[in-house]
Amino acid sequence: MPVYRRVVLVAVATVLALLGVPSLGAATTVSAVKRYVALGDSYASGPGIPAQRVDPVGCQRSTRNYPARLAAALGIGDYTDVSCGGARTEDMTAPQPVRRGPNPPQFDALTPDTDLVTVTIGGNDINLGDLWLTCARLGSTDPFGNPCERQATAGGTDLYAQRIATAAPKVAHVLDGIRERSPRARVLVVGYLRVLPSAGGCYPVFPIARGDVPYVDGVQRQLTTMLADQARNHGAVFVDSYTRSLGHDACQHSAVKWVEGTIPTSPASPVHPNALGMQKVADFTLDMLK
Repeated sequence: MPVYRRVVLVAVATVLALLGVPSLGAATTVSAVKRYVALGDSYASGPGIPAQRVDPVGCQRSTRNYPARLAAALGIGDYTDVSCGGARTEDMTAPQPVRRGPNPPQFDALTPDTDLVTVTIGGNDINLGDLWLTCARLGSTDPFGNPCERQATAGGTDLYAQRIATAAPKVAHVLDGIRERSPRARVLVVGYLRVLPSAGGCYPVFPIARGDVPYVDGVQRQLTTMLADQARNHGAVFVDSYTRSLGHDACQHSAVKWVEGTIPTSPASPVHPNALGMQKVADFTLDMLK
């Protein structure tokens, strides 16, 4: 290595140490990952994407979800994926009732020698699925208005903003719990793919009223910001799937969209990532490990 480069690296390491930031050499590199554990909800498990695993079948865990694609890219044949559709933060430490389950507490998969953890969580804590379903149901009552936003903000309080604020300490507790059980692990909080564009939408293909699209997208942006904040405040890395999926929402045609609409055109559950979306999330996550 040239002398000038050694000097630069030593200087950088010194500055990082003074700032209390782990040195570059201390980070888990791609080649160093030996034990990978994937935690999370359906945006990690991959419902409807073939082939579906049966351990248990109620978790709707795909062999082509982003944990599987990431493990393949890292060359890890023996990884542990305990993500499960419908999971909330509480299911990290308690059994989750599912069909032919239950799914054991997801934290049971963590060990002291785990060196990489991904987690996608928080969407079910704010009942994000209820937002999409409610807005789709109300869309027909006022296709060009904002009936869903009016209902969610009735009384002067934004229901989903309130839920996001309530979920924040729960996500923080999850990240602290991961660190306690796997102190050597590099932890990546993997965010949610964008479901709708920022405006306009595609009613009636995705039957949310035109005026409600900015509100629904805004809820996703608030959730993304909260997850990014919690990752930063608790020693984790945030993977911003939302921002990086601009132009690949459920209103795009099948070759472009990474999330399915209310009537899927690719094998996946409604309003969930398809196989292409899962591959892209794996790519985003891998980028953060390089």
